[in-house]
Amino acid sequence: MANIVIVGTQWGDEGKGKIVDLLADLADVVVRFQGGNNAGHTMVVNGEQFISHLVPSGILQKKICYIGNGVVVDPQVLIDEMDYLTGRGIDVGPERLKISELAHLIMPYHKLIDVAREHLMGAQKIGTTGRGIGPCYEDKISRRGIRFVELIDPELFKERLLSFLDEKNYYLKNYLSTAPLDPQPIIETFSRYAERLLPYVTNISVELDQAISVGKQLLFEGAQGTHLDIDHGTYPYVTSSNTVSGNACCGSGVGPGRITGVIGIVKAYTTRVGQGPFPSELFDEAGDRIQQKGAEFGATTGRKRRCGWLDMVVLNNAVRLNGLTSLTITKLDVLGGFDALNICTGYAYQGKVLTEFPSSLKVLSKCKPVYETLPGWSEDISGIRKKEDLPRNTRNYLNRIEELSRVSIGIISVGPGRDETIVVTHPFS
Repeated sequence: MANIVIVGTQWGDEGKGKIVDLLADLADVVVRFQGGNNAGHTMVVNGEQFISHLVPSGILQKKICYIGNGVVVDPQVLIDEMDYLTGRGIDVGPERLKISELAHLIMPYHKLIDVAREHLMGAQKIGTTGRGIGPCYEDKISRRGIRFVELIDPELFKERLLSFLDEKNYYLKNYLSTAPLDPQPIIETFSRYAERLLPYVTNISVELDQAISVGKQLLFEGAQGTHLDIDHGTYPYVTSSNTVSGNACCGSGVGPGRITGVIGIVKAYTTRVGQGPFPSELFDEAGDRIQQKGAEFGATTGRKRRCGWLDMVVLNNAVRLNGLTSLTITKLDVLGGFDALNICTGYAYQGKVLTEFPSSLKVLSKCKPVYETLPGWSEDISGIRKKEDLPRNTRNYLNRIEELSRVSIGIISVGPGRDETIVVTHPFS
């Protein structure tokens, strides 16, 4: 029996959706443990592309999928996604999808606050998606949140909403210069959400414990990446939740002793969306080439991703923070055709070479990448299914990643399709 956590090691967009979809074949249960619809997983199955924002990727494999208590949920987005998947022949019924009764709801005022704040900050904006994720987590921490357990109790929902709305409206009107909200339309709309989603709401901690007890295999999927973690990322240019592996337990109600492995997803190069430092970012033809060949646009926002060489300082920081037991390399095929490839092995800063990721953004903004150069390859690797069949220079690139990270590579993605994958070691085998 194995219970595996999948995390991104960079700034998100590492290709976690495809890997969750692949590994779900041997898992019994897939659990989403943090984030909201500010994340997007893109999967290609039999030539068809599917994008999910809240529903765990394992839904395509007909697995039981759970949205954990660590996730913040916009109910309209969830319902729209359920309808989208149903319309494409995917079973998203209450026997297949379950929502934690402790998960918090994104309310209309959360989205208004998110957008208005970013506008007010101007050039100093964080670069949020404007979907209300941060303000919802703020209310969760300040004990002003509304959860699914309140949503499905109409009187309690109304009581909670009215107790907070005056304060929200004062803030919207007098500080953010935004029109206040009328409670009645919110009550009516969320009443319809409650009616639709009631069959899906459950105590997932209990259900997951029961599943583990009878030998079921669990796969935990996070959103974003390690360096967007609210504690350990490039603060304040981070997301509003803990993206590291430890939050798989907090965000689902499963004890840490039940986790048997942690897989870190590593894009063969590095990308980032939005604001924040990025030491190995490329501003030349090579960066443009990676961006275009890799189709680097955000699955949720459509924003163009910033691209750079693989950064081992970033990766090794993720190895330590997550306790990684295995790596998965994605989009390796995108690097085909380069005469030479650079790997960032350290940061030059004030006459020194740093190998540990700096906590200070002031320091990080002055760091310059120190590169190690390896020969590239020109062969098309998308049809290869065994590591030993890869070109020698491709294998050398992978071997160097293993040497520098001191973690073995278990899976190699050589294309967007589920079958375009080299499985060296299957965590559920």
